[in-house]
Amino acid sequence: MPIKRMWGGRFEEAGDQLVNQFNASISFDQEMAQEDIEGSLAHVKMLRETKILSADDADKIIAGLKKLRDRLTSEGLPFSIDNEDIHMNIEALLTEEIGPVAGKLHTGRSRNDQVATDFHLYVKRRLPIIINELKNLQAKLVDKAAENVETIMPGYTHMQHAQPISYGHYLMAYFQMFQRDVERFEFNRHHTDLSPLGSAALAGTTFPIDRQLSAKYLGFAESYHNSLDAVSDRDFALEFLSNASILMMHLSRLCEELIYWCSYEFGYLELADSFSTGSSIMPQKKNPDMAELIRGKVGRVYGDLFSLLTTMKGLPLAYNKDMQEDKEGLFDAVKTILPSIKIMIGMITTLQVKKEAMEHATHHDFSNATELADYLATKGIPFREAHEIVGELVLKGLKTRTNLVDIPLDEYKKISPKIEEDVYTYLQPKVAVERRNSYGGTGFDQVRQQIKDAKKLLEGK
Repeated sequence: MPIKRMWGGRFEEAGDQLVNQFNASISFDQEMAQEDIEGSLAHVKMLRETKILSADDADKIIAGLKKLRDRLTSEGLPFSIDNEDIHMNIEALLTEEIGPVAGKLHTGRSRNDQVATDFHLYVKRRLPIIINELKNLQAKLVDKAAENVETIMPGYTHMQHAQPISYGHYLMAYFQMFQRDVERFEFNRHHTDLSPLGSAALAGTTFPIDRQLSAKYLGFAESYHNSLDAVSDRDFALEFLSNASILMMHLSRLCEELIYWCSYEFGYLELADSFSTGSSIMPQKKNPDMAELIRGKVGRVYGDLFSLLTTMKGLPLAYNKDMQEDKEGLFDAVKTILPSIKIMIGMITTLQVKKEAMEHATHHDFSNATELADYLATKGIPFREAHEIVGELVLKGLKTRTNLVDIPLDEYKKISPKIEEDVYTYLQPKVAVERRNSYGGTGFDQVRQQIKDAKKLLEGK
């Protein structure tokens, strides 16, 4: 038996079943059921206040919507593909609940502004959750950094030993990355906190609605100023996906290094058993699979972003059915980034730092070469000349397996008689790190200041 469509008056034939399935979005937009009911409640309250609906009709609709909301929370609601999307499913269920008066709910609105409102509400409600989890991750990075201010490790460029640094300094670099993520998501809230409700299909409505009132009921900061823009805008979703992609890139970079540092060759870190897996054939294995999974999930979030960018790139104003493709990717991104952040929090919290291994690696390399060049510069040798001298010493040291700290003083005095015994102090990795106290540097005092500032930031001071 053909299903009677809420938009079917103009049609003589029922839709092909394959078309009906292809057209329907209820399989995924039911994710916004709560938001759809809340949007309808705000709309009908506004219709009552503006006397577009009688108080009696409005109260019946409100009571019915609240029953559906309670059922959704307690036991869930039955949705049908025959009703296409979450909006028509909720309206059909409301009609079953209170009768034909439910049809008055759609006065002064369209599915175009309805879906945009739902989508805004969905993103608006999840942004604070994501921001809070990011701050939890930042707090754990600060805690771990505070424990490792004076833990010395090699700093790398091009994955080659560059200069010794504080591991606390390294962790605070990721704190700053995630702080920029927090700020991007916070800015995203400005463009999400807008109400499209009442824009109708594209041109507004002839009914004397009060869009500011419905926006107030929903907790939006303001309403869109242009009805065409309101129903066709998905910038807020693109911003979210862009922010999510950058966040996942940051998580992936940290994961990449966790994987490196936990390897046998480095041995700087060890992940807790609870955040590792083993091998079905190799008994000795302890695999950083959680870090690898986060690194792997970056691609799907990038895909979510590029999918929506591609969908939107050629769409004329206002609403087009293509825009039905805007939600699945964003839902997927939310469901990907939240557990990724939580897993990272767990890995960082339970991480074991092999301080001795880290420091040992700085004693058998030439990462103190810059310290020697700087030292020579303080003795009056131009830095470029000092750089060349040290480069030659490093080349000789590599050939003879002699570290800079092992070169006899008389050899140094051949370079300059001003070089004293204190050169060996300057060449110690810990001293090299401690002395780098320029603003934002790896010097211990600077790292402690970074941690102090970070704690104030997290406390909102």
